Amino acid sequence: MTDIKKEIFSGVFYTAVAKYSGIIISLVVAGVLARLLSPDDFGVVAIATVIIGFFGIFTDMGISPAIVQNKELTKSDLSDIFSFTIWMGILLALLFFGASWPISAWYGSPILRTLCQLLAINLFFASINIVPNALFYKNKEFKYIAWRSFLVQIATGALAVGVALAGAGLYALIVSPILSSMLIWGISFRRYPQQMRLTLGLESLRKIFSYSAYQFLFNVINYFSRNLDKLLIGKYMGMSPLGYYEKSYRLMMLPLQNITQVITPVMHPVLSDFQNDLERLSSSYEKIVRFLAFIGLPLSVVLFFTAQEVTLIIFGDQWMPSVPVFRILSLSVGIQIMLSSSGSIFQASGDTRSLFICGLFSSILNVSGMLIGIFFFGTLEALAACICITFTINFVQCYWQMYHVTFKRRSLIPFVSQLRSPLLISLLLVAVLLPVNQFVNGMNIFFTLCVKGLLFLIIFGCYIQFTKEYDIVGTIKNWIKR
Repeated sequence: MTDIKKEIFSGVFYTAVAKYSGIIISLVVAGVLARLLSPDDFGVVAIATVIIGFFGIFTDMGISPAIVQNKELTKSDLSDIFSFTIWMGILLALLFFGASWPISAWYGSPILRTLCQLLAINLFFASINIVPNALFYKNKEFKYIAWRSFLVQIATGALAVGVALAGAGLYALIVSPILSSMLIWGISFRRYPQQMRLTLGLESLRKIFSYSAYQFLFNVINYFSRNLDKLLIGKYMGMSPLGYYEKSYRLMMLPLQNITQVITPVMHPVLSDFQNDLERLSSSYEKIVRFLAFIGLPLSVVLFFTAQEVTLIIFGDQWMPSVPVFRILSLSVGIQIMLSSSGSIFQASGDTRSLFICGLFSSILNVSGMLIGIFFFGTLEALAACICITFTINFVQCYWQMYHVTFKRRSLIPFVSQLRSPLLISLLLVAVLLPVNQFVNGMNIFFTLCVKGLLFLIIFGCYIQFTKEYDIVGTIKNWIKR
C-alpha cells in the first residue's frame, strides 16, 4: 500500500505542477484573447474544435488505455500498432479536410471551411502520437509528462497572444492546438521512437481489441453527448449565444479539468496493477472519492457565489451574458469532479463494458436534456439547468453500475459515507455565503471576490482542522521547525 501511495503521490505532484502552471498560462491567454476577439469568433472556433474533436476519437479508438492496461505487448506489437495509427491519421486528416465544405455550408460560415482545413493537421499528429504517448503513462513517467506539458503550454500560449496582437483575428485561436499537437508528438517520439512498417498491424490490434472496442464506443458516445449542445446552439441560436455559452462552459470545465486531470491520468496506470484484486481497488478508490468530494462540492458552492466576479475579471464586461449560465453550470462541478474519476476505475479493473454502458446511459440522458433545454425552453439558462440535472442522475447510475457489476455487488454504504462530511461543509458554506452575497452586492468586484474567497478559506480550513480531516496546524508547525 505504501508503494501505491508513493506512486500516486509522485504522479499527482508532477501532474499538478504542470496543470496548475498551465491554469495560469491558459487564463492569461484566454483573458487577452477574450478582449481582442468577439463572441462570434469564439463561436465559430468552438464549432470547428467540437467537430475535429469527434474525428479525433477515431484516431485513438481506445488504443492508448489498452496499451497501458495490457502488460504483454511486445516491441513488435507496438511497431505494428504505430503503423496502423499512421495510416489512420492520414485517412482521418483527409476526410476532415474534405468535410470542411459541407460543414461550412451547414453553418453558413465560409471562414469555418478554412479553419477546419488547417485543423486537419491536428488529426494526423494526434494519431501518430498515440503509441509514444501511451508508453509515458504505461511506464509512469509523470515527471517527464509534466515538463512536456508545461513547456508546450508556454510556447503555444505566447505564440497565440503574439499573433492575436499582430491582428490575426480568430486564426489566433487555432495556433495553440495545431502547434501543441506537433510539439507533443516531436517530444514523445524522441523519447519513444517507433518503427513504421508497411502493415495495418491487425494481428497486434486483435490482442487489445476486446478492451479497446468498448473504450472506443464509450469515447464516441461520451464526446457526442458532451458536445452536441454546442453544435445545436451554433445552428439554431446563433454564433454569439454559442460564444457566451462556450465561455461559461469553459470556465466550468477549468476546475474539472485541472483537478481530475491531475489525478485520473495517474489512477489508471497505477491501479491497473490491481485489476485482479477488486477489494483493494475499491477501497483505494473510496479514499480518492473522499478527497475529490472535499474539493469538488465546496468548490461548486464558491463558484456559484463568485460567478459574476470570476467571469468579468477574466474575460471582461462584454461577457456579462455568460454569468447566469456559468452560475448554473457551476452547481454540477462537484458531481462531475467525482464522476470523471470513475472511468479510470472501469479501465483499471478491465471492465470497459461497464464504462460503455454508463456512457450510453449518460449520452441518452444528456442529449434528452439538451434537446429539452434548447427546443422546449429555448434559453441558455434552461439548457444549463437541464445539463446539471442529467449529470446528477448519471452520477447515481454510474456508481450503482460500478458497485453492482464491476466490484461484484460490493455495498455502496462505504462509498456514500465518504460524501457525508464534504456535503456538510458545502451546506455550511451556503449558509454563510448566501447572506454575504446579498450584503456585498453592487460593490467593487475585486473586493467582493476577496471577501468571499477569504470566507471560504477560513470556513474550509477551520472545518478540516476541527474535524481532523487534515492537521493544518501540525503541518505548519512541522514546516516552521524545519
